Amino acid sequence: MNALDITSVKQAKLTPMMAQYIAVKEQYQEMLLFYRMGDFYEMFFHDAEVASQALGIALTHRGKIEDREIAMCGVPVHAMDGYLARLIQKGHKVAICEQSETPEIFKKRGGKGPLPRDVVRVVTPGTLQEDGLLNAHQHNFLVAVGRVSADLAIAWADMSTGDFYVQPCADGDVDTLLARLQAAELIYADDLTERLMAAQAAYHASPQPSALFDHKKAAERLCEFYGVATLQGFGQFTPPMLSAAGGLLAYLQRTQLNQMPRLTSLSSLSKQAFMDIDAATRKSLELTQTLSGERSGSLLQAIDCTRTAAGARLLHGRISAPLTDRQQIEQRLGLANWLLDQPGLCQTISDHFRQVPDLDRSLSRIASGRGGPRDLKNLAEGLLGARRIASACLSSEQIELSPEVARLCTLAEAPASLGDRILPALGEELPLLAREGGFIRSGYDSQLDNLQQMRDESRRLIAALQAKYAEQTGVSSLKIKYNNVLGYHIDVRANHGEKLLGDENFIHRQTTAQAVRFTTTELSELEKQLSTAADRAVALELELFAELTDAVHRQSGQIAEAAHALACLDVAHSTARLAERHHYTRPFLRDDTTFQIEAGRHPVVEQMLTTSSPFIANDCQLSEQANLWLLTGPNMAGKSTYLRQNAHIAILAQAGLYVPAERAEIGIIDKLFSRVGASDDLARGQSTFMVEMVETAAILNQSTDKSLVILDEIGRGTATWDGLAIAWACLEHLHNKNKCRTLFATHYHELTSLQVQLDRLRIYAMQVKEWKGEIIFLHQVAAGAADKSYGVHVAKLAGLPTAVIQRAAGLVRQLEAQSFGATNTANMLPLFDRPVAEDSLVSDSSSVAVSAELDDMLTALEPDALSPREALSLLYELKAEHDKSGI
Repeated sequence: MNALDITSVKQAKLTPMMAQYIAVKEQYQEMLLFYRMGDFYEMFFHDAEVASQALGIALTHRGKIEDREIAMCGVPVHAMDGYLARLIQKGHKVAICEQSETPEIFKKRGGKGPLPRDVVRVVTPGTLQEDGLLNAHQHNFLVAVGRVSADLAIAWADMSTGDFYVQPCADGDVDTLLARLQAAELIYADDLTERLMAAQAAYHASPQPSALFDHKKAAERLCEFYGVATLQGFGQFTPPMLSAAGGLLAYLQRTQLNQMPRLTSLSSLSKQAFMDIDAATRKSLELTQTLSGERSGSLLQAIDCTRTAAGARLLHGRISAPLTDRQQIEQRLGLANWLLDQPGLCQTISDHFRQVPDLDRSLSRIASGRGGPRDLKNLAEGLLGARRIASACLSSEQIELSPEVARLCTLAEAPASLGDRILPALGEELPLLAREGGFIRSGYDSQLDNLQQMRDESRRLIAALQAKYAEQTGVSSLKIKYNNVLGYHIDVRANHGEKLLGDENFIHRQTTAQAVRFTTTELSELEKQLSTAADRAVALELELFAELTDAVHRQSGQIAEAAHALACLDVAHSTARLAERHHYTRPFLRDDTTFQIEAGRHPVVEQMLTTSSPFIANDCQLSEQANLWLLTGPNMAGKSTYLRQNAHIAILAQAGLYVPAERAEIGIIDKLFSRVGASDDLARGQSTFMVEMVETAAILNQSTDKSLVILDEIGRGTATWDGLAIAWACLEHLHNKNKCRTLFATHYHELTSLQVQLDRLRIYAMQVKEWKGEIIFLHQVAAGAADKSYGVHVAKLAGLPTAVIQRAAGLVRQLEAQSFGATNTANMLPLFDRPVAEDSLVSDSSSVAVSAELDDMLTALEPDALSPREALSLLYELKAEHDKSGI
């Protein structure tokens, strides 16, 4: 429903309920309104049309306005999460409208008409908390871009866990940081729209009024939220950082209303703290998801042995943002190494980890007032599980306890006593919502036990009363029932109504076509007793629930620290299990530009192979004296796998994880670039070649001598000579200007001649063996250049028709016979070897003219008609002409 629709509807004569709906909808016109009516959330007008199509549910009608039917659809309250998830995935925002008063309070204050209703929450892609709407293994970040003058910063928060960070950001790094965070929703000031066009296309973008990002008001807003007079205790924040963080908090306040989430203290991060991995590289390397968007087949899925949801999220974050601080990396590796040395302990805590619920998300829901008894139980069980894990580690006597293990275990077990308090209070079968009651364990509170006994006894008395009245009246079908209008009443079929109407003990209440309804003084008194006891029991349970949640609030900081410590231990445990299961090794980190990998393997491909066809391991030896490898070899020989495996090893090492190699010695990498595979971007009107050139430009312009660059077949998307020229020039630039560690794979064998000119260039090739006319890919890397591309053999393996294969093979033989070879090709191309002199252009033009004369002489030649003397004479003439031309 747009503003015009609302204006026209408001002028019509409306029912009280519809008038109330319109009043609420007017405040949330850009969202779908879930309007609670009984056991359903209903939508009307245009909202109903949109939702019915998006959800595939029936579109009906409810009444008319001026002869116009009102479109309507609805979803059950108990199934709301599933429907919400589908709407959010399609980019919709949903406002949840609930009753704001109970019927009792409404009646006491003399209210008339429908019960008051208000929006209690706005659900957007970046503000989810419910487990049914979230991926347990991944953070759900709401990201905000702030700007002051020309400077930018990015803040992000996960409302489901409480994480809250901010980082300064250069204009060209926005896409890189958003790709690292995999933002669920992006907000920014509406005057930034043009600068964030690319981001809008990739994420759920929500432009907001620029006033929300005012950095001066942002500081006040943040101080008020945290209850502090200054933010200095949190760190130093620039105006753009305050703009981003303040804008994010303002958006949460607008969407969450009176149920603000718990957020950790705002933390400032440095751009230099993490390895830079741009969006194209992340996509190419399939770090956390494959090119098709699946987790299965990604690097993360191959190395994830975590047992808890928080551990999985932390591992996801570490893979997405490898560190550049060697001390921090070594701390992570040391923790994993300590567990790896104790396989028995590793197995013990693995079993304990399996029983730990998601502490972070249960805490978040309880802190924001949306948690229920199940969240409280999960929290208690998680705290007790954390204590069991910490105790197992602290009691280990097989190896000296490391300081980091001791620190994490101390944090993990600190709030465990709260679990001891909560768990005995809760029953076995728990409702989703506290207001449903029945979740406090019998024996926990004597007053509650008395009320519940009174309530249950009253129910038994009603059942006995029903049997008594059935026997007294002789109506065996007589029932005592309950509804919201009459309360408890006696119900008999219409043909038995006369029997009770003549009895003064039965007071007539209602007659319908099928039934006659009565009450008695005895039943009314019993109903009061039952109603009072039940209501008082639920009210007391809510009081007890509030006491327990208040205790959680008071210790929320400790609980959050315990949850993070537990996640760190889980990731270390995962690393140890992975190393033991797949023979990974601890990498050695250095401060120089070494990159020495012995028997490295691709972590994903290796796990896909069977024991009968094991992965072929390969070395990679880059050093300051030889930091540029040119890799040749045919398609399907394993070049791309080799390139990616070395990039994966670098990421795993700096994430603080073990790596798939016999030995790995790596100098800290500041930026990782990978251009492997071809793709186009039709949405932006970019061809495959244009995308390749844009990504290559980013590499050449941004890589430093501390970077690692992986390039595969640069220049293949254009004409052969153009492609060769571009690849040649890129190779020279990487060697002479960037001076970074580089693996450069190519099909242009002519590039191997550059080894003479580029002193740090080394030539390697994927090994292939020919056997009885067939080729065997050995998947081994060795020094030297490939002598053939074997393209026709690969085409044969792909199933091209035999006639095409035979024709192609014949053409290759002809072309090879006319080829000048790689070395001669280099000499034929002055552009690549040396500047072209102007006088050489004159020489070239005259040579072309003379060669035309030679061509005419040869064309007129008829060898069969010549005598031996004539042939010899003509040969001398041709030789003289050749000498004269200087060709």
